Amino acid sequence: MKASKEAKEYSLDGRDLKCIMCSHDKFWTRKTLMNTKLLTLWKLDWSDREADNYICERCGYVHWFLKR
Repeated sequence: MKASKEAKEYSLDGRDLKCIMCSHDKFWTRKTLMNTKLLTLWKLDWSDREADNYICERCGYVHWFLKR
């Protein structure tokens, strides 16, 4: 999935997201598959869980969040 084109502010569970490295508050987003060995072996990667990524606009640090 493509990353969002414009960096913006996000809040998760009612809390404003800030970069843990530089404290910046604007991020690009993307989704990443959390591949597992077994599903990769059987060529079923598409069925793995997805993580939401928030990439800091300032320093590029990637924050990963799995959906519960």
